[in-house]
Amino acid sequence: MAVRLARNLVDLDLRPGETVTLPDRVARHLGQVLRMKTGEELVLFNGRDGRECRARIDRMTKKKIQARILECSEAEPPPLLRLHLALGISRGERMDFALQKAVELGVTRITPLFTERTVVRLKAERLEKRLAHWQGIVTSACEQSGRAYLPGFDEPASLETWLKHEGGPKTLLLDPRADRTLPMLTAPQGTLTFLIGPEGGFSDRERRLAYDSGCTGIRLGPRILRTETAPLAAMAAAQVLWGDFR
Repeated sequence: MAVRLARNLVDLDLRPGETVTLPDRVARHLGQVLRMKTGEELVLFNGRDGRECRARIDRMTKKKIQARILECSEAEPPPLLRLHLALGISRGERMDFALQKAVELGVTRITPLFTERTVVRLKAERLEKRLAHWQGIVTSACEQSGRAYLPGFDEPASLETWLKHEGGPKTLLLDPRADRTLPMLTAPQGTLTFLIGPEGGFSDRERRLAYDSGCTGIRLGPRILRTETAPLAAMAAAQVLWGDFR
């Protein structure tokens, strides 16, 4: 059985034959967690050009690791369906779980939203730390799931501000009271956006704002799904209908 190589995202230009110094985060993980040694191989990708590259550790110190790029793959094909997740910010593990699984299911862009029922209050330094944490969740999920492109991650916005720029029929508001379901929709062209509320969902006022901005309401069956379950169900269903699960 072939050994699966450690796979790491690095914000570097990767070209066969060149030697690169790995970022501190990656170096610590390889040296202190995986206990890798000089001469061992790994996979690097930058999340931008769609390629992944096989590399070999050429030099290690306590703080630095240099690796030589051996070969790079062809670029990963673009997704059949581009999925944008606009998600009301929820607490702790719920938000982490939703982000992680969204990446595994092929999301291409994520926007966290502040809503009336957002329990989490994030300002200044705390918001900066939370953003770094969420980006780490997205990065790890990208590394582990084999994706070659890193999903876009927007700065958090208020729902009202976001709707002014992103509302429209291609934005699907998950609303358990809606009449339509995903199979009733015409196959989307370009990007499909799912708008999903936090714990407790959107308020009636926020739902009216979404509909007034042109959003399309859909329901996912007869049950009300939790905020961390709804994105998974919606994106998996969309991938089956129109995306790369076909």
